[in-house]
Amino acid sequence: MIPASFDYESPRELNDVLALLKSRDDAKLLAGGHSLLPAMKLRLAAPALLVDLSRVTGLSYIKGNGGTVHIGAMTTHAEVAASSLLQSLSPLLSQAAREIGDIQVRNRGTIGGSLAHADPAADYPAAVLALDAEIVAMSTRGERLISARHFFTGLFTTALESDEVITEVRVPVTAPAVTTYKKFAHPASGMAVVGIAVAVKMRGANFDDLRIGVTGVAQYAYRAVSVEKELQGKPASAIAAAADHVTDGIEALGDTFASAEFRSHIARVYTRRALEQCAAPSRKK
Repeated sequence: MIPASFDYESPRELNDVLALLKSRDDAKLLAGGHSLLPAMKLRLAAPALLVDLSRVTGLSYIKGNGGTVHIGAMTTHAEVAASSLLQSLSPLLSQAAREIGDIQVRNRGTIGGSLAHADPAADYPAAVLALDAEIVAMSTRGERLISARHFFTGLFTTALESDEVITEVRVPVTAPAVTTYKKFAHPASGMAVVGIAVAVKMRGANFDDLRIGVTGVAQYAYRAVSVEKELQGKPASAIAAAADHVTDGIEALGDTFASAEFRSHIARVYTRRALEQCAAPSRKK
């Protein structure tokens, strides 16, 4: 199908992007385009102005800064997956990025675009939640830091204001914590029917600190705080019982591929598997 007509701008400077967003309330940002362009072709989205970020300088990088790794919003999934810095200091984002789509999607899609789109079946949301990451949003009013925990607010909706653009994602150094991302993917789309991101620190045989991000199950990604509380200070033998709480207080989604009951079941199974992998003696550092 052919999208509705629209104006197009391709600025080179971030300030020009911000000025366009301030002056037009009918604008949409184009990053990798793998979500927005299909929606436009189906007439599910019809922005009057498309602002292309691909030529804006200074938005693609991965660099360390003390106890934090900073990732530019236009950094591609492939770059996140391949980053030796992330793999050594905070590997969970790389683990999630390797599970995104196919090679074409990973080479074109961006971390900022994925987070801003807030697809309930996207992979990054679970990871940024488990990492307690911060999302940097910029507007003509200045810079704003948004905690990942407060970023996802509903189905395809976030805490971003209409005139804000994501410029950076900041994740803490997690080493020596053990992390993993377990995903039950839809066989056609590759999107997460269920995705579980886990970051774990053990004290001896017991869980000392753990964070669990869940995607694919509900209208937006969430922290499985009930499981975290159940396992705090307990040994790996408590994992199975604790994993049963992964959908506490959550209304699971259902569709023609996976019913709400099936999603809830898979969430429990994959939460258990992810925690068992992280807590295994061979994984401890």
